[in-house]
Amino acid sequence: MEEKPCWYILHTYSGYEMMVKDSLLRLIENNNLKDQIVDVKIPMEQTIEEKNGKRKIVERKLLPSYVFIKMIYSNQLWYWVTNTRGVTGFVGPQGRPIPMKENEIRKMRLEEVVTDADFKVGDHVKIDAGPLENFDGVITEINDLSQKAKVNVQMFGRSTDVEVGYIQIKKIEA
Repeated sequence: MEEKPCWYILHTYSGYEMMVKDSLLRLIENNNLKDQIVDVKIPMEQTIEEKNGKRKIVERKLLPSYVFIKMIYSNQLWYWVTNTRGVTGFVGPQGRPIPMKENEIRKMRLEEVVTDADFKVGDHVKIDAGPLENFDGVITEINDLSQKAKVNVQMFGRSTDVEVGYIQIKKIEA
């Protein structure tokens, strides 16, 4: 029986996220664990910060003190991962990890789910993730390369075009 890797959440000391990720990547490399530990991520978002009248785009951690790891769970891996410097433990009862659900993985954008978009310009869609969740709109533009669509939504009484990823929208059947 071949187990498939699942996403788990690691809790770390504040500010140690990058160090934990680097240590885990070294652990994978040194112990040849590429088959058991598939991916390690720190979800980031881009925000615009204004300092001294200058605006610049900065990367911010979506969830400070958390690192996401995709692995095939085993007691040996649990031991190695929890003994990595900066890791306080897995998120779950008594420090035992619980695999993340599919909708949680989508919301955290841990995996870019490449979907063959069955959208076309003029389709009515509902945004089901992100800051514009629960907004309805009409697709005005599609970009298969970037997996994004421009959707025209009603916001504050005005028609506004917003760019969203394919994984954030669902087609509304008329």
